[in-house]
Amino acid sequence: MARRSHRPPQRPLDPNKKRAVALEYARESDPAPRVTAKGEGILAEKIIEIARAHGVTVREDRDLVQLLGAVDIDSPIPVEAFQAVAEILSYIYRRQGSLAAHRKSTPESSR
Repeated sequence: MARRSHRPPQRPLDPNKKRAVALEYARESDPAPRVTAKGEGILAEKIIEIARAHGVTVREDRDLVQLLGAVDIDSPIPVEAFQAVAEILSYIYRRQGSLAAHRKSTPESSR
């Protein structure tokens, strides 16, 4: 006998509402980035607010959000999203590296 899922039925996405998906990726332990949060409307705004408050880079990409929004929480991203997510992560890692190098080369101001 097939096991039934207790997930609520998915309702159609409102194209006018803001949507957000949060990813986490630990290079040492995760084979692929995982979806850690997702939402639309007020919940999406809260996800973005929390990310920015913690210094997390936020990137807007409607197509990618639509694809990742279909992924269950704590699940790895689908193969179809690997290239787009890899490009984003590469940009973020390069940016973080150049910021760290800039901080090392800039002397701290004396107080």
